[in-house]
Formats: sequence, structure tokens, C-alpha cells
Amino acid sequence: MSTAELTRPITAEDLMDRPDDGIERDLIRGELRERSITRRNPEHSGVESTIAYFLKDWLRRNPDVGGKVHSGEAGFRLRRDPDTFVSIDVAYISSEQVAARDRSLKFYDGPPVLAVEILSPSDQHGDVSEKVRLYLEVGTVAWVIDPDFETVAVHRPGRKVQIFTTDHELSDEPYLPGFRVKVAEFFG
Repeated sequence: MSTAELTRPITAEDLMDRPDDGIERDLIRGELRERSITRRNPEHSGVESTIAYFLKDWLRRNPDVGGKVHSGEAGFRLRRDPDTFVSIDVAYISSEQVAARDRSLKFYDGPPVLAVEILSPSDQHGDVSEKVRLYLEVGTVAWVIDPDFETVAVHRPGRKVQIFTTDHELSDEPYLPGFRVKVAEFFG
């Protein structure tokens, strides 16, 4: 192996070739970030499945919108050169992204329309903030869900963050046309 091969930035493909060994890995601007995988608590997994349900139901009721919803740490390369690759709790991708997907890859090569991050007890503020900044840089809307305080922080490119509580209804035009849900439904 040459010195150039040893010093080149890691790619999303390199990352996906690593073993499934209980280590959670992200790639931030070519830099590998590793941490032990933490077990998700019932609040996290319950909120994750509920949000995926509401998004899938929205797609079912609005077939002209199209696209797909993924959950369970779906992999996305947000950008290249150097690669930025993250796993997302719940993501919505457009029908154009679905059609353009290279099925030989084990991940989506491009950012989703929506990235939902659900806070876990082990999450570090800096890590979550960094992911949100990355999403905004590539035009992705990010929802940061806090199951403990039952809030949704909505981050949209070029706009100030909005905090929604269980007293609010969440909609996300124009990113999710026709989507509406009472925030309380996420935590019920």
C-alpha cells in the first residue's frame, strides 16, 4: 500500500466496508468519527416509529408527492470531496432521489429532504449541533426531537429555528406539502 493510499480521506464506500462491530461511525468532511453504539431507550424507539408512521401516512394520503421514508439509522452521503456520511434516525427522500439511487450502493448518495434526529440520553450537544449544521449546508430540513421535553426543534435552511411543543401543530411547507400533525401525537 502506498503512502498516498494511507493518507487519502476515507470515503462513504470505505466506511460501509467496515465490519458491523458495535461501533457507530459517521464521516464528517472525510474525518472518521467513532463511538460505541448505545441502546435506544423506549422513548427514543417509540418516537422514531411514530414519526415514521406519520410521514408514511402523509405519503399514502398524498401520492402525488412521492418519495420514501426510512428509519433505523439510514445512511446518507451528504456531500463528496471529502465525503460526509451520516446515519439518520428518520429521513424523507424525494421521488427524484429514489429514482436516481444507485442500487449498488448501501446508502443514499445525496442528502434527504428531511432528517429527523431523536435525542438519546447519550447524545452530546456538540455532535447533534454539528449534524444539524451539516444538514442545513446541503439544504436539508432537520427536526431535532426531544422525548424528555416533548419538543420538536425545526431547522430550515436560511431561517431561524422554531420550537414546537405539544400545544402546537407541525407543518413543513414547502418541504413536506400537505403534512400536518399535532406534536402531541409524536409523544402519545
